[in-house]
Amino acid sequence: MKKLLLALALCTLGVTSFAQAKDLRVAIDPTYEPFTFKQEGKPVGFDVDIANALCEQIRRKCVFVEQGWDSMIPGLMARKYDVIISSMSITEDRQKQIDFTDKYYNTPSRVVTKKDLKYTGPASLKGKKIGVLKASTQEKYAVGELKPAGVDVVSYEAQDQVYLDIKAGRLDGTVADHVEVTGGFLNKPEGKDFELKGEDLFIPKYFGTGAGIGLRKGQDALKGELNAAIKAIRGNGTYKKINDKYFKFDVYGK
Repeated sequence: MKKLLLALALCTLGVTSFAQAKDLRVAIDPTYEPFTFKQEGKPVGFDVDIANALCEQIRRKCVFVEQGWDSMIPGLMARKYDVIISSMSITEDRQKQIDFTDKYYNTPSRVVTKKDLKYTGPASLKGKKIGVLKASTQEKYAVGELKPAGVDVVSYEAQDQVYLDIKAGRLDGTVADHVEVTGGFLNKPEGKDFELKGEDLFIPKYFGTGAGIGLRKGQDALKGELNAAIKAIRGNGTYKKINDKYFKFDVYGK
């Protein structure tokens, strides 16, 4: 009888472990419309749909874990979740800490200020206050290029907080992802007096080589599965269907 109970217990444990293994804990920062944001209390957006499509390919269930942006990588290292699928750019600095899959999209960043400000480069923003997302590639660019030109760079925990302070008149503008700032700010009433300035910013030393899925070093098997899944959804039409739901161009980029 004891052997039977032990066998049943081991079997139950095995089923439980298998069920848990089927879940893929995915970190997101839901303050980054249209890539990841909340709608009726649920996470939605391009990143979320891509994550679910990839989970379907690898036969696992996405379980989304909300995390503040500047603690994304520490949370991954602490095993609070399995991967980061939240528009995280693949940069050399980040690759020193974590691993990445192939890119799943690549869009440029842009400077945004009031329409009546004549922008000719960083020097034209001298004395202005520019808000950026803390620990982002845009913050790295602003500190590297704008701050030396006399710009007051102010970092925020979330990108939507930047827009709130622009609306309140506490900031003169931002550096943000072209697509995100267009959908999350410029196309809304509060962004009517602002516009994109300068050229598309693709500078690799600041912005990396596109957004990838962040993993802990050593997760090679999962990385291989996800790379194959990215290729699969690009080839079977799923990626295009998700892309066209949010964008009028191929966000996969160059």
